[in-house]
Amino acid sequence: MTETGTVLITGPTRNLGRHTALAMAARPQDRRPDLLLVGRSGPELTAVADEARARGARVHEIGCDLSRLADVRAAAATVRNLLATGAVRPLRALIANAGIMSNDTRQASPDGYETTFAVNHLAHAQLIGDLLDTFTAPARIVLLGSNTYHANVWRKLLNVAEAEWADPVELARPAPAERTPDMTTSGVAYSNAKLAILYYAHELQRHVDAGIHVSVFEPGWMPGTALGRGAPAAVQAVGRALGRLPGVSTPQRSGPLLAAIALDDTWAHLRDGAFVVKTRQTEVRPIAHDRDRERRVWAATAELLEHAGAHR
Repeated sequence: MTETGTVLITGPTRNLGRHTALAMAARPQDRRPDLLLVGRSGPELTAVADEARARGARVHEIGCDLSRLADVRAAAATVRNLLATGAVRPLRALIANAGIMSNDTRQASPDGYETTFAVNHLAHAQLIGDLLDTFTAPARIVLLGSNTYHANVWRKLLNVAEAEWADPVELARPAPAERTPDMTTSGVAYSNAKLAILYYAHELQRHVDAGIHVSVFEPGWMPGTALGRGAPAAVQAVGRALGRLPGVSTPQRSGPLLAAIALDDTWAHLRDGAFVVKTRQTEVRPIAHDRDRERRVWAATAELLEHAGAHR
């Protein structure tokens, strides 16, 4: 990155987020950013912060349960204070890495929203919105996407559910109590959240200053990560077997690639929600470009966040 400053990353304690944070910390001193690690307080956050410091980075831990929008607002306030007091260098990048796939779509976040949608999309929309005026251009916002929003042969074989789009207010509503949880429903919720992120990324670019570029990174399928927990034993077994094949994505391989998207001059041109699969910029399917849906995601997200704030 031409100007080295501060990078904020959510979900830095495990898997992709951890390896991304450590890859940034291990960069040469003249290209090493200050790091703001936003994740659940506890030994795992402390451990990754300590390891990043051991690699030479200046690190601030910011405890935050991303399923709680009040926590997200508090984390943003902490970041604003660090920037205002000069405790860290200017904010140049935000990596919205944290993500989950709830095994039970009846489960609600503390704000009353379906947990997968709340963490993957709403939490990051809140954080980005609260920090948008603190970025120093040139700056980057990198969202985490997934190709699961559409089906292909391999996803069908592995019973990976594609998106079934609905109004975002509906997507944010937990499933009825009488619905029996299953992996298909959970997978649809995850894919819907990832499609919402693509729509949001396209619309976000229209609302930010010219010097802030928005992109979406797909790390590739990473068998064995936390997203696979709760899957049927047979699916997990297939995932573990595939994970040992050469070329299959792992957090160790994809973490440095995500760090590069946020920092390297090679990717400075990315904007408008450009979609990068590991190391290749890829055009998303036509379904992921829809101006009406993009406007609606933007408006509905604002409504949902405002409602949560009014009832905190």
